[in-house]
Amino acid sequence: MSPKDLVLALVVIIVWGLNFVVIKVGLHDMPPMLLGALRFILAAFPAVLFIRRPQIPLRWLLAYGLSISLGQFAFLFSAMALGMPAGLASLVLQAQAFFTLGFAVLLLGERLQLANLFGLLVAAAGLSLIGLQGGHSMTLGGFVLTLCAAAMWAQGNIVTRKLGKVNLVGLVVWGSLIPPLPFLGLSWLLDGPQVMASALRGINLDSILVLLYLAFGATLLGYGLWSRLLSRYPASQVAPFSLLVPVVGLSSAALLLDEQLSRWQLLGALLVMLGLLLNVGGGWLYGLLRLRLVR
Repeated sequence: MSPKDLVLALVVIIVWGLNFVVIKVGLHDMPPMLLGALRFILAAFPAVLFIRRPQIPLRWLLAYGLSISLGQFAFLFSAMALGMPAGLASLVLQAQAFFTLGFAVLLLGERLQLANLFGLLVAAAGLSLIGLQGGHSMTLGGFVLTLCAAAMWAQGNIVTRKLGKVNLVGLVVWGSLIPPLPFLGLSWLLDGPQVMASALRGINLDSILVLLYLAFGATLLGYGLWSRLLSRYPASQVAPFSLLVPVVGLSSAALLLDEQLSRWQLLGALLVMLGLLLNVGGGWLYGLLRLRLVR
């Protein structure tokens, strides 16, 4: 990877890692479903006027928008509003890698490799340790909802795999047209029109900056740069960079929000990171060890 593209990869990781701190700040002044609606309205407009719609059937565009955009962030924003710390949210959300594996086996007929299974077991042990610590700066409800968000992200990944080669930026922008109305409906039902109106009337500079970051930074810039990298390099070379997202998420949350992990949560976080590392690079390590044993 060229030095320039390496810098771009690190920019994406930093933007996506800080995303969780930004969400936490945004939820201080705005209910979660309304925050989701405004995020995707800004992500869609005016970008849809300049970016071509991907040439895919409408049903697949709907499936993508309802899963990876609406489902993932409805659960994630709700989880963080219920007390899920930003740093742990950035980590637990990476369970999407294992949900994606499971869905791919069940729905696409893909085979589960030994390295994937071992990584899954290690990460599951880490997630169990984190989940059992509900009450140590984290609510059990927030933890479960974050896992639901990871499952919805994984469903969106399966939709993307079914689509094959598609312009990822176009898919993200046009997929952003799907969630605003459902988000607004959910906010109306869960929060009520008075809370929505009050939040909109009281919108401040912090909320505006949060929305700009979520829409243009985490969504358009992040996915735009990520798609550029995927178009230039093999996925196996690009994907490992995503392992750094929870590192940035945990570090920025500790620095900016003073979030502290208990000893068991820290151990769980390390196990999850190890499981993710085995999932991404375990096959390569197994092949290397096998080659040395043969020699």
